[in-house]
This record gives sequence, C-alpha cells and structure tokens, in this order.
Amino acid sequence: MYLEIPRKFGAIVHQAQQVARSVFRPISRKYDLAEHAYPQELDMFAAIMDGMNDGAADGGAGAGKLARSGGKPSEGNVNGTNMKTVLGLTELCWGDVGLALSIPRQGLGNSAIAAVASEAQLARLGNTWAAMAITEPGAGSDSAAIRTTATLDGDHYVINGEKIYVTAGERANAVVVWATLDRSKGRAAIKSFVVEKGTPGMAVVRLEKKLGIRASDTAAIRFDNCRVPKENLLGDPEVSVDKGFAGAMQTFDNTRPVVAGMAIGLARAALEKTRELLAPMGLEPDYQLQTWQQPAVIRELQLLEAELEAARLLTLRAAWMADNGQPNSKEASMAKAKAGRVGNAITLRCVELCGSLGYGETELLEKWARDSKILDIFEGTQQIQLLIIARRLLGKSSSELK
Repeated sequence: MYLEIPRKFGAIVHQAQQVARSVFRPISRKYDLAEHAYPQELDMFAAIMDGMNDGAADGGAGAGKLARSGGKPSEGNVNGTNMKTVLGLTELCWGDVGLALSIPRQGLGNSAIAAVASEAQLARLGNTWAAMAITEPGAGSDSAAIRTTATLDGDHYVINGEKIYVTAGERANAVVVWATLDRSKGRAAIKSFVVEKGTPGMAVVRLEKKLGIRASDTAAIRFDNCRVPKENLLGDPEVSVDKGFAGAMQTFDNTRPVVAGMAIGLARAALEKTRELLAPMGLEPDYQLQTWQQPAVIRELQLLEAELEAARLLTLRAAWMADNGQPNSKEASMAKAKAGRVGNAITLRCVELCGSLGYGETELLEKWARDSKILDIFEGTQQIQLLIIARRLLGKSSSELK
C-alpha cells in the first residue's frame, strides 16, 4: 500500500502551486468584490494549460480529460488523468475556488463530454468550453426529477425548460443540458445534449448574486423551442429502462473526487493561514506532546488536521479507482460527502479561532469560509451523497431506497 503522491505528478502539482500563489491569490479579493466581472488574467493560464494537454503523452489533465483512461479495469497500477486533475485542482483551490471554476474549457460540461461522448463528438466538441445545466426550479439534488424536455423533430431535438445555478453559464461556449425524452419513462429517458452558445431559443435570463465563489458566474438559462442537432445528444439515444441514466450519471463518479479535492485545497489554505496567525502568540503545535498537554486552540487545530487528512485519503482512493477502471460510485460519494462537510467546518472554525482577523477583510479567511459552503452543496448535497452510499452498501436500487 503506497500512500505517497506519485513522483511523476510533482511537476503539475508544483505548477499549480505557482499559479495559485502568483496568479490566483493576488487577484482573489479583487474578483470577490467585482462579482460577474470576467477574470481576464485566466486567459493566458488557460492557453498554457491547453498547450500542456495537447503535448502530454499521458492524456493531460483537467475536466475535459477526465474518464478517458477509465474504460475497463486495468492490469497493474495506474495513476492517470483523474488523479492528476484532483491533485492539480487541490492546489489551484488553495489559491481561489471561484477562479479555479472560471478557467476556460474546464467546466463540468467538459467532464460530461469526456465521460460519454463518442469519438466523433470528442473530435468536434473536445475543445469547446462547456458548462453543465442540470438543476431546475423544481428539481434540485434529485436529478431524476428533471422536467426539461427534448422532443425529436426530424434531424433536431427541440428543448423546452429552464435551468438554474449553471456554473459558467454565461461565459461558456456551450451548455450540456440534461433533458428527458419521455417523462412517462422516468430517469431512463434522461439524456444530455450539447447546446452551443447563440443557438436560437436559448437565453441567459439571470446571473445570481452569491454568498461565495463570486469570481465564477452562475446563470439561469431558459430554453424555448431550442432546436439542437441530433448529433449533439451525448451517448446512446435509445431509452433503456435496464441501463437507466447511468451514462449521464457516470460524469459524477469522475467529478465528485475533483470537488472533494477542491474542498481539501481550500480547507488546507485556511488551516495554514490560521497557524501562521497564531504562531506569533506562541501557539504552535508540538506533535511530540499529548493533546491534553497543549493549549485548547492547538488541540482544536490537530483535530481539524486529522479530519482533513481522512478526507484527502478518501479522495485519492476514489480518483485512483477511476483511473483504474474500477466502479467508484460509493467511494466518490464518500469522498465528496466527507470533504465537503469537513472543508466547510474547518474554514468556519478557523474564522472563529482567529477572532477579528478571521472575521474581517484584512485576511482571506472570511472569504474562504463563504466559498467553502458551495463545495458541500453542488454536485450532490451531503444528504444525496449519504443516500448513494447507503444504496451501494445495502445493494438497494433508487426505487427501493429513496
């Protein structure tokens, strides 16, 4: 059992650390205050990342590369795209979560395209910046309750409905929309469609004002008789009750460990800053002493560090399973549930431990506490993750355990 980070990932982790420290941190407060302003500084970084991916012998990293190595169980030990992306985004989110979510061509929609698109679709859409539109006013964490419809009409699907909380919904070049082909057939009829920006009938109707991740735009989008070429349906167009909407849901098995990694990076930033602020007061952990021999604030920090390490190891396990083609739905949800909850708890506690410095805008601690909450909510709330874990542990279907 090897718990160390593979040496071959040292370069990308170092590069992500440099970007987080030299690019993200200096502009973090600027774009927190200037909500909805596009961070122009990210364009150069996105171009560099595209170049690295194009020349990468191992497939590259990022949302658009997830799952391409996980087709079937591998022979031996593989540390690939999923692990690399988790490690890289962990470091970037040490810098700023909202900016990490705003990197062009790194949207959740890119993960969906990578997970289920055909080779022809990958060739055509692989370099498109794609957002993901799942949530609706009447369907939040229960993806199976989607009411947006897609009706086949000749060579096009006609999409009608409304989506909310679409990350990068205004900035992205396309949106991957979840819609049902037939409401009477339940979740089996839910498919995902790539709708390119500017398609008639698609309109961004609102940008949300948010608690955190303000550098990232979050949009509400309406589809009114929006005609999409049938080649833009991702995956199998046939409605199969046996398969359900496993193809659409496969995206989450690869992206939930990534979100967990984001929470880990943010929480680590808060712990490091808290230790830095407490050190001048003589409050530094001594790991050779028993916890009861140290000040209460140090005991608290050590407990938070232990929780963060548990979340980190769960996340690495889920990413490793994805790289090795192993079913990881349970493990991905475990990582997301643990890291989302722990990340939020750590950032809030660090604000409290640092008092006025934690609560004010002199430091970024209060911002990190606001940013962390979304990581416990999107891509499935805490409650949804626990439900998925229970189904996997008990061998129950979604209809048997609701």
